[in-house]
Amino acid sequence: MDTMLGTRLRTQQSNSQNGRETSLWTSGLGMKLEAVTPFLGKYRPFVGRCCQTCTPKSWESLFHRSIMDLGFCNVILVKEENTRFRGWLVRRLCYFLWSLEQHVPPCWDASQKVMESTGVQDVIAGRAPGGAGEGQVPSPVKKEVQRILGHIQAPPRPFLLRLFSWVVLRFLNCLFLNVQLHKGHLKMVHKASQTQGSPLVLLSTHKSLVDGILLPFVLLSQGLGVVRVAWDPCSCSPVLRALLRKLGALFLPPEANLSLDSSEGVLARAVVQAVVEQLLVSREPLLIFLEELPGTQGPWLSALGQAWLGLVVQAVQMGVVQDAMLVPVAVTYDLAPDVCDTHHATAPLGLWTGALAVLRSLRGWCCGPQVCARVHLAQPFSLQEYTTNSRSCWGSRQTMEQLLQPIVLGQSTVVPDTEKEQEWTPITGPLLALKEEDQLLVRRLSRHTLNASVASSAVMSTAIMATLLLFKHQKGVYLSQLLGEFSWLTEETLLRGFDVGFSGQLRCLVRHTLSLLRAHVALLRIHQGDLLVITRPGPGLMHLARLSAQLLPAFLNEALGACAVRALLASKVPPEGPWELQGIELLGQNELYRQVLLLLHLLPQDMLLLQPCQSSYCFCQEVLDRLIQCGLLVAEETPGSRQACDTGRRRLRAKLLWKPSGDFTDSDSDNFEEAEGRYFRLSQQSRCPDFFLFLCRLLNPLLKAFAQAATFLHQGRLPDTVSGYVEQLFQFLQATAQEDGFFECADPSLAIKAVWTFRDLGVLQQTPSPAGPMLHLSPTFASQDNQEKLEQFIQQFICS
Repeated sequence: MDTMLGTRLRTQQSNSQNGRETSLWTSGLGMKLEAVTPFLGKYRPFVGRCCQTCTPKSWESLFHRSIMDLGFCNVILVKEENTRFRGWLVRRLCYFLWSLEQHVPPCWDASQKVMESTGVQDVIAGRAPGGAGEGQVPSPVKKEVQRILGHIQAPPRPFLLRLFSWVVLRFLNCLFLNVQLHKGHLKMVHKASQTQGSPLVLLSTHKSLVDGILLPFVLLSQGLGVVRVAWDPCSCSPVLRALLRKLGALFLPPEANLSLDSSEGVLARAVVQAVVEQLLVSREPLLIFLEELPGTQGPWLSALGQAWLGLVVQAVQMGVVQDAMLVPVAVTYDLAPDVCDTHHATAPLGLWTGALAVLRSLRGWCCGPQVCARVHLAQPFSLQEYTTNSRSCWGSRQTMEQLLQPIVLGQSTVVPDTEKEQEWTPITGPLLALKEEDQLLVRRLSRHTLNASVASSAVMSTAIMATLLLFKHQKGVYLSQLLGEFSWLTEETLLRGFDVGFSGQLRCLVRHTLSLLRAHVALLRIHQGDLLVITRPGPGLMHLARLSAQLLPAFLNEALGACAVRALLASKVPPEGPWELQGIELLGQNELYRQVLLLLHLLPQDMLLLQPCQSSYCFCQEVLDRLIQCGLLVAEETPGSRQACDTGRRRLRAKLLWKPSGDFTDSDSDNFEEAEGRYFRLSQQSRCPDFFLFLCRLLNPLLKAFAQAATFLHQGRLPDTVSGYVEQLFQFLQATAQEDGFFECADPSLAIKAVWTFRDLGVLQQTPSPAGPMLHLSPTFASQDNQEKLEQFIQQFICS
C-alpha cells in the first residue's frame, strides 16, 4: 500500500510540474497546496445517497451517475466573470456588483394569509366572547395575532439581503481559504425542487454560529432563493433578532411552549403552524438545525429543531401541501470559527457583541493559516414516502433499565433483541401538541436525517491528524512516519465510503494541518534533520478528542466490534497477554452478537445515530462483516463438522459460515440459532494488533468517563440537582485527569452523558422538587458490591 501511495504522490507532483495546476491553497507556511483529487483518483466516493430502505423511489429518481463527475466549486470565489460587466473597475468592485445581481424573489404578505388560515380561525372562533360573525375577527385577538406574527418573522428586505450578501462575502473570504460545494449535490437539489414541485426543507447539523449565515448565503448564491432559517431565540438579543427577521430568519414565540390547555399557547401554536403552512405553499426553502451548538450543556439533538420539523410533518399530513422534499445538510470546518467561544457563552448574542466577536475572530484567524470549509447537500428524499414506509420498521421498545440492569447485576444472561427507548431531548410545546405516534415519527426522522448528514460529511485533515496524535502517537512521532500514517488513515477513510475535505501534496498538507493545531502540538527538530511531533500535555488533549470525534462515524462499526471482541477475550484470557495467545481462542458468533448488543444498549443513541430502520440483528451482522473485511477476524470451521468447501449441495448450503449482509430480513432477528456453529479467530497478520488497539481507543474517552462515573458513585454528594451532580462529576474527571494524564474524558459533555446514562440505567433516580429535578442513588446500587459490578461491566470494553 505504501508503494502505491508513493507512486500516486509522485504522479501528482509530476502533473503539477507539467503545468496542470488548478486553484492554489495558501498553507500559511509560505507553500502552495495544489487542489487535486487525493489518493484514490477517480474512485473517490460519492457520498450523500438517501436510504434505499425507507425511500426507494427517491433513491432511484433523484440521482444520475453523471452528476458524480461534476466536481467541486468554491462558492466564495467571485471574479469578474461572475458578473455581467468587464473592466478594471469591475475587477475591484466584483463583490459588490455580484451582490446586486442576486435574484431575490418577491415577498408575500403573511399577516392576511395567516389570519385567514383554518387553524387560526378555529382558535379565534373558540376565544371570541359570544362568537364572532362570519369573517369577523375581534380587534384584541387580531392585535394579538399580529404581535405573535411579528415575533416570528418579518417580510425580507431585498436591499438588506443584497447588502448583507456583500458583507458576508467579504467576511467569508477573510475567514476561510475556500468554501467547497459539490456541483453534483447542488444539481440533485435543483432537480428535486424543479421536477417534484414540492418545497425544500433543509435539515442541517450545527457546528458553529457561522452556519446560520454561511448556509443561507451559499444557497442564495447558487440559485435556491432566500432561505428562511429557524433560529434559536435564546441565542440572540432582541436587536439582533429584529435584524435577522428582515433577512429571512424565523423565531419561535415563547408562548408556543406554554401548556396545552393555555389559551395563549394554543393561539401561538396555531399562528406558527399557519406561518409554516404558508412557507410550504409558497415553496420558500426552510432551513432547520437538528443539533445544538457544540458545548451546549444539554441534549445533543435540538428540541427546537424537532419542534419545527414536527410543524412541517403536520402540514404534510393535513394535506396543506402534497409533499415536502427533505435535504440533509452538513457543514464541516478544519477548525470551527467559534468553537472555543461557544463553550463559555452564557448570554444571548447581541448586535455589538456579535460585531466585536467577528472582529476578534478575524484578527485571530488572519494572524495564522486560514482554514477551509465544506458544505454538503445530501440527496433529497420525499417526506410522504418516508412517512409511509418507515412505520413498517417500528418494533418493540424497552427502557435501558429493563435491558441492561439484570445483566449488569448478574441476574440474567439473555440480551433482549429489541430497540432501546432513550429520549434525552425534551418535548416542546409544538411537538407536544402532536399525537404520540407522530412524536415518535419526528424523533426517528430527525435521527435518520442526521445519520444521512453525518454520512455525507467530509472528514477534514485536522480530524485525521488529531486522531493519529491522540490514539496512536500521543507520546510522539517522527514527521517522516506521520506522513505514512496520514496517508494510511486517509486511504482507510475513503475505502469506507466517507469523503475527505482536503487534497494536495502530502508533505505540505501535513505541515499545514500541524500549523492549524499548533496550540496543541509541539514540533521538535532533531539532529538527523527530521521533526518530532508531540502533543502538549494538559486540557488541550480534550480539544483533540473533540476533533477526532469527526472521524468516529467512519470507523464506528469496527470500533464497536473491536470493543466487543475485547470484552469477549477479557473473560477467557488475560488482557495483557500476547496477541498470539489471544488468537488461539475461538470466538462464537452468538457471543460476539451478545457483546455488540450490550455495547449498543450502553452507549447513547444520540452519539451512535444508527438508522432507525435497521434492526439490531442486521447491525450486529454488519459489524461482524466489517471486522472480517478489515482482516481482524478469520472464519473457522465448526469443530467436528465437515469443511465449508464440501461439494455436497445440501451440506455446503448448511455449513456456509455467513450470509451476505444484504440478505437479512426482519425474521432473521428472531432466529439467532442459525449462528450456533460459526466461530472466528483473531488474525495473526503483523498489522492487526496495532489496528485493533487503534479501533478500541476510538471509544475510550466515553467509556472511561462512564467507568470513572461508576467509581465516583460512592464519593458523590447525593441528593443533588442534575446540573449540580454533573458539576461534581466533571470536577472529579478533571482531578483524575491531572493524576493519570487522561484529559480526553475530562469533558463536560461526557460528564452529562454519563449522568444521564446512569439515570436511564436505574443507577440514579430522579424525583421532582421545587429547586428542579433531584438525583438520588438507587437503593439497588447503594451497595458497594453492585457499584463494583457496574464498573467491571464497563471496564470490560475498555482497552488500555
